[in-house]
Amino acid sequence: MTAREIISPSLPTRRPQGLGSVDAELPAIEVLPKLLDAPGRMLDVVEPDGSFVGTIDQTSMLEGLGRMIATRDDCSVVTVECRPEDYSASLLAHAVESADTHLVDLLTVPTSGDRVQATLRVRCSDPSPVVRSLERYDFTVTGAHGTADADMVLAAERLAALNAFLNV
Repeated sequence: MTAREIISPSLPTRRPQGLGSVDAELPAIEVLPKLLDAPGRMLDVVEPDGSFVGTIDQTSMLEGLGRMIATRDDCSVVTVECRPEDYSASLLAHAVESADTHLVDLLTVPTSGDRVQATLRVRCSDPSPVVRSLERYDFTVTGAHGTADADMVLAAERLAALNAFLNV
């Protein structure tokens, strides 16, 4: 997805004054930091010849990034940390696949200090086999949330309601 594809349809089509600009073919993931630094959190989108194409604002950026993430109801999210020299996307993928699960998304960010945090979206409702596999590969798992967790919360709420009903 490029800057051209995340232009806001609700902003004026004439060029506002004083905004920063980005090339129309710049990948959306590279537009985000520029948008966060831009005055008024708005950026012009221009062709290589300098002609104005449109404007990106926070809302259009969020919508664009949302379209980049495929929705899946059968996915769990696992967060791991490691030292930068131990980070390997292929090793993370191998650890996930060792649990007979598919890696759907991988997002990596540096944390404060000397750690790298990776957020994995894996195709399973219970992330515990993936957690065990990642730990076998010496990754520090800092969080795991599966779709099965939502079912357990709902079941606990229903049991509490039934218990309250029976105690009346």
